[in-house]
Amino acid sequence: MPAMPSRPLRAVLLTLLLALSGCSLFGGEDTAKNNVNVDAANYRQLPIETIYTSAWRQIRNNNWEVAAGIFDEMERQHPYSPWARRAMLMSAFCYYQAGNEYYGQAIATADQYISLHPGSPEVAYAFYLKAISLYEQIVDVGRDQGNTRDALVALQDVVQRFPDTEYARDATLKIDLTMDHLAGKEMNVGRYYLTRGDYIGGINRFRVVVEQYQTTPQIAEALERLTEAYFSLGLDSEAQTAAAVLGANYPGSPWYQDAYNILKGRNLKPAEDKASWISQAFHRIF
Repeated sequence: MPAMPSRPLRAVLLTLLLALSGCSLFGGEDTAKNNVNVDAANYRQLPIETIYTSAWRQIRNNNWEVAAGIFDEMERQHPYSPWARRAMLMSAFCYYQAGNEYYGQAIATADQYISLHPGSPEVAYAFYLKAISLYEQIVDVGRDQGNTRDALVALQDVVQRFPDTEYARDATLKIDLTMDHLAGKEMNVGRYYLTRGDYIGGINRFRVVVEQYQTTPQIAEALERLTEAYFSLGLDSEAQTAAAVLGANYPGSPWYQDAYNILKGRNLKPAEDKASWISQAFHRIF
């Protein structure tokens, strides 16, 4: 499972939320201390101040999903108020903080904000909340990786749109982890095919790693597995090329020693065929 955002970044997110909320607008702590209860049955006709105060009381009690619902109600009851936009963003953050079963609502609310307020100064915050809500739903490599692929796209979107922000810096780190996770999925399936003697199926998976995930730690093993699979099929030139590329780029890797030993089984040595897709894939990148 992916790591949660760092404590400093969580502090930044909450600090921005506080800035967006403008605590002093409604009387600050004095207002927040009164005992106004807001529930679904009493939402109608309530002023913004009352709804706002109730939401922040729930936040202080870590009742994030309740606070999110109250901010939703603020936006519904006062859609033409300047607070409608801010309430939507605060709702997305609260749903994110509520975790697990509420990530979908955080994503939907962030998407709504992005759609309605694309020029907002806080739109980067919405893009980032969407991205990390997807990121937190990444599952182990034995399961479907749809959320992982969606998280990668969303994280890349943050970096491309807002490159000079702290959101982009954190998203860049998460992109590396997400790509490693996707590569790990391909490796997991490829190894399974090898155990069944389906060398073509394995090669197809390892090829994805070589062509799409060369910056991940999975690449050295992928080249060794290609050596193994091609060797088993009697495709010596491709096996030698995989081993040669592995040795040229990761000479100290134990995976290279394994590939070298495989070739020794037929008195072969690593030798790169420049026409091989393996060689061309690496030359495109490096």
